[in-house]
Amino acid sequence: MKRHIPLLLLFIGWMGLMGFGCQPKKQTDESVLAPEDTVPHVYEYGICIDSMNLNRFEIRPGDNPALIFARLGFTALEADSMSRASASVLDPTKLRAGMHYCTLTTQDSLETIRYIAFAKSLTDYAIIDLTGDTLHAFAYTKDIHLKRKYIEGTIRSSLWNEIAASGVSPLLAMEIADVYAWQIDFFDVKEGDAYQVIFNEAFVDDTTSLGVESVDAAIFTHQGKTFTAIPFTQDSVFEYFDPEGNSLRKAFLKAPLDFFRITSRFSNARFHPILKRYRAHHGVDYAAPIGTPVKSIGAGVVISKGWAGGGGNTVKIKHNGSYTTSYMHLSRYAKGLAVGQHVQQGEVIGYVGSTGLSTGPHLDFRVYRNGQAINPLEMDAPPSLPVKPELRDSFLLIQKRYVAELDSLHRQYRGTVLNL
Repeated sequence: MKRHIPLLLLFIGWMGLMGFGCQPKKQTDESVLAPEDTVPHVYEYGICIDSMNLNRFEIRPGDNPALIFARLGFTALEADSMSRASASVLDPTKLRAGMHYCTLTTQDSLETIRYIAFAKSLTDYAIIDLTGDTLHAFAYTKDIHLKRKYIEGTIRSSLWNEIAASGVSPLLAMEIADVYAWQIDFFDVKEGDAYQVIFNEAFVDDTTSLGVESVDAAIFTHQGKTFTAIPFTQDSVFEYFDPEGNSLRKAFLKAPLDFFRITSRFSNARFHPILKRYRAHHGVDYAAPIGTPVKSIGAGVVISKGWAGGGGNTVKIKHNGSYTTSYMHLSRYAKGLAVGQHVQQGEVIGYVGSTGLSTGPHLDFRVYRNGQAINPLEMDAPPSLPVKPELRDSFLLIQKRYVAELDSLHRQYRGTVLNL
């Protein structure tokens, strides 16, 4: 593959742009359109490639832009100029083996490179433009398209396993857990619990899935009780509500971890496995792998961060005039976390560890109301604001539409994902 761009070719390229390249269609009567005028142009990276060849390559271990440019036939001086021109959109330190890059070349024997495109992700690219007298580089992002889908099922082992078995990304289980974080402990789901979910999956190029983007609406049946999630936005805040218009979001999350196993509950006389004696355990122990993110169950201010004796690395958060929470045995803290910092509900404050008096990785989570320890598993936090009266008619229209759609899809479902 040759790299040179003679003046003659540049002139030919200029002539092409003037009259022989991809041009907007002229407004004319459809009856006089020539057959070639009806053929749609082909674009890649925002560039019309009708008169160019696209060649794909894979980055090798140890590659950097200079090596790649040399392999494409550029001189050291040209490679240096290209590296400088692309510095604002291409970070050489973030190129990894297995990522790809492409060249767009002329369709002739010279195969002159007109553009080079480096993939930075499935959607983001750095484009080097060699068509002009001056090198130019720019960033390009592919369009992401959402496809609505529907799935339902009955749990036999876990929500994660059931969704994975259906062929859908099991990360949908995480999205569902987020929707119902204030109502359902997803490590307490039982065999026979069921779900119906309308969700959005993101795609690039209409074929490559980027994973589950969001839950549109859902019904989850847990221990015989039905929880319906209807999406609605008020005061520019998106939330899920029950059919009566009550928010599913409460002041506190159900638990500070997404996935866990309770190994010790709130007790006034628990036998301590290290101290070998009975003493009060005014918290709940959640077993989870080291490094599992720990989230603040509610918005508040960090009032303590540091070593707490038997509690190891500990963070305490004051949520309001009544409630304070404590997170113990952390392996490390969230980056930048500091005393006096405001944190949001669901914000990661640290990671599960086994520091202090601990026999294994777990989180010792405690809740205090007015200074007195209370059982976190029995805490009933108040819900956030329901749908406002002046918005109730709008909400009911949306509620009826989603409830009807979920009912219709349930009757159509035959065990495979429905594309809507």
